[in-house]
Amino acid sequence: MTACAIEGGTAGAATTADPGPEESGEPEEPVGAESAGLEGTAGPERAAWPEGAAEPEGAAGVEGAAGAVPAGPAAPWAGVPRAPGTFTLTADGAYGARLTAAPGAPGEQRAWYPERWTLDGPEPYAVPLPLHQPEEPDAQVVPLADGRVLIRRRVADRQMFSLLYPTGPATGELALGAVECDGMTLLPPSPDGSSVYGLSAGDHSSLLWLVAGGAFGPELVAEIPGHCSGGVWLDRAGRMLALDRQLPGGGPVKAVAVDLERNGEVTPLLQIAPSSDDRLLLADPDSGLLLIRSDAPGHDRLGWGVLGSCLPVRFPECLRPADVAVTPFAVQPGQMLMPESCAVALRIDGAAGSWVGIWRPQGRRLHQLAAPEGWSAGAGYWSRDGVLHLPYANAATPCAVARIEAPGDDGPLPETGGTDGTDGDASGTEPSGAVTPPVVCKPVPLGQAPLHRTASPD
Repeated sequence: MTACAIEGGTAGAATTADPGPEESGEPEEPVGAESAGLEGTAGPERAAWPEGAAEPEGAAGVEGAAGAVPAGPAAPWAGVPRAPGTFTLTADGAYGARLTAAPGAPGEQRAWYPERWTLDGPEPYAVPLPLHQPEEPDAQVVPLADGRVLIRRRVADRQMFSLLYPTGPATGELALGAVECDGMTLLPPSPDGSSVYGLSAGDHSSLLWLVAGGAFGPELVAEIPGHCSGGVWLDRAGRMLALDRQLPGGGPVKAVAVDLERNGEVTPLLQIAPSSDDRLLLADPDSGLLLIRSDAPGHDRLGWGVLGSCLPVRFPECLRPADVAVTPFAVQPGQMLMPESCAVALRIDGAAGSWVGIWRPQGRRLHQLAAPEGWSAGAGYWSRDGVLHLPYANAATPCAVARIEAPGDDGPLPETGGTDGTDGDASGTEPSGAVTPPVVCKPVPLGQAPLHRTASPD
């Protein structure tokens, strides 16, 4: 598979961050956590098995660094209500941020406020960041590498941005400015740790804004023709950004690369078939592993490839279990030139709730594991040594991280024989591209590459 190689993808300087106020008064322990019922604790809870749910075949409990997590889906936790926004992590997993609700009686209307999680210490802890009035549930928060939290609020037809930080017993706020537009989505935190970008999408063009990290408040970075969505970083410098774009007038959705140091120059990134929708879901800058969703095989499928490789995208059978939706959310970093050895964490959503899947391209198996009770579904990060960290909160543990070691892929594999443009068989396995050397002797443009591998001569 080959995706378009990006010239100079790892070069470039990071955007200068607004220094903001000094945080010398920030305590080592949570501020105000006691009054909000947020005393920091660590260690996973044993996930409850949903009544009437069947255990996934072949799944087994995994002993993690902080305890055992049983296999299979976890029952939904009917505790503190969650805002529609997700739990967001910095690129290095050191900080997290979310909107949460203040304690209250059942059925009582609750006030929303931001909360920052510190995850890189010996024990995780949460710091509430309430202000003089509650937040709207559609506000969006993103943590920065210095511990501050960016918040986006919608006020009439404007998007307002501020940085929040703990200061003594209170919350400090640094206003950054506003953008006049009906709607905006904050993209995942930049790998540089100091910049946050926002995307305002329209039918004919989309505006990319630097909303934190600039010198003079929100700055317009690029206007991109077409309707854009998604947002995946392709390098460690925070220069190359992948977006999913549909051109004005309709047509297929294709992932494109945006060079932020060349005034938002747009180049094609994925083109599996001329009329297919090809979206990029995740990318690992170290190994070049790409997780892709495309309907090129005839229907929507989850596939994988390698940036700059000469092999086509592969669509493993094991990544489409029946009656569930599978979405990747984290890739193990640090596997230089070894994309097939990267562990990938996937969120699996079914009738019983949400649980965790772990898969490696070379392993050809999808391991299904229970998530800890109160897991922020789709939130997590890998350490370089293959330990998956899942933040969660429930009535017993208001701030904790479950650690799961990636299971091994030992044991013989059944015979495989792909059909329908895929590799694999009904058992849910998929052969690795490293099993036999590729027949192709030169890079093949992704649009010309076949959707299945041809047999190699003996």
